[in-house]
Amino acid sequence: MLDKPSFSLNGDYYSSRFSEHGKGEGDTLILNLGPQHPSTHGVLRVIVELDGEYVRRAEPVLGYIHRMHEKMGEVKTYVQYLPNMGRVDYLHALAWNWAYVGAVEKLMGLEVPSRAEYIRVITCELNRISSHLLWWGAYVLDLGGFTPILYAFDDREILMDILQIPTGSRLTYCYYRFGGVSADLTETFLTQTRNFIERFKTRIPMYHDLVTGNMILRARCEDIGALPVEMARRYGATGPVLRGSGVAYDVRRMEPYSVYDQFEFDIPVGKNGDAMDRYDVRLAELEQSVRIIEQAMNRIPDGPFINPDVPDRIMPPKGEVYFAVEGARGKIGVYLLSDGSARPYRLKLRAPGYSNLHVFAELAQGTILADAVSILGSLDLVIPEIDR
Repeated sequence: MLDKPSFSLNGDYYSSRFSEHGKGEGDTLILNLGPQHPSTHGVLRVIVELDGEYVRRAEPVLGYIHRMHEKMGEVKTYVQYLPNMGRVDYLHALAWNWAYVGAVEKLMGLEVPSRAEYIRVITCELNRISSHLLWWGAYVLDLGGFTPILYAFDDREILMDILQIPTGSRLTYCYYRFGGVSADLTETFLTQTRNFIERFKTRIPMYHDLVTGNMILRARCEDIGALPVEMARRYGATGPVLRGSGVAYDVRRMEPYSVYDQFEFDIPVGKNGDAMDRYDVRLAELEQSVRIIEQAMNRIPDGPFINPDVPDRIMPPKGEVYFAVEGARGKIGVYLLSDGSARPYRLKLRAPGYSNLHVFAELAQGTILADAVSILGSLDLVIPEIDR
């Protein structure tokens, strides 16, 4: 393992110090991963200094897709801002949708009908499965396996068809509303969801047979990028990245919201905190989401899908509020400061990927470049969430 650098580098430092010949100190080489590179899954730039194949230093450089979501939240009305949430994290849009409406509901004291709460749980967990499937297929593709992503998208396509029924969308969902959801679940949705769950129960073992037990995958993941709990907490890592290190922190259990406290489900955790543990946690979470959906489908009550007393104009009282949910990548938080008008005075979004990304520079140090790609992929980054 190479010694840590005694100083922090940024993109400008690299550009001015090393850009002339692409060389670092001594015989080292400066290499850009991104912003146009398949290993970054989006416009993320990671500057690495290599000594042969070994990473001496690594620095993520953000800002290539910054869209000022927080500023937009301050110039749009509460209702106008709803579609923005599906663009922050397009892979688990419903979790972000929920975090925002939940914050407004908490500030206004709005009651959500029981049926709407169950609908939110069912659709959000389906969306979580969809997000984890894309990560699984793309991660294995990063490591050189092409076939699994075809299986992942086969199942994911069914999920997108199902979620399109109530939401009217296939990706950037804007389905939750202040006080409930925009439409009730149909019998078609319920039937197709039950069919998918029965099919998916047979697919998860196949995923393990096809990929998890593969000796090549395990060699690329085991003992790679081991994340100590102390480091995870120092950077504020959450979600599967933190749970892979053995910390059973899940907002649905530790800070219960909605009706999650009425369901039985486990919080999968790892032991070593390496890339393999993060992989195992996400695969186990697929099974737990299935458990939650089945319980919610069996218990869903009758009643309205939205509170009929929601005012026509959303104008929360003066005050501040924070509301958090468990997204596919970790803890999503929305902070709102209201001045009593139809627009938030201040909106702050807590994106889990932003914190999770920053463990990479320390984890990648001293590894070979191929292992750095494995570490980066194991973090499950969605760049629009980070560059919100």
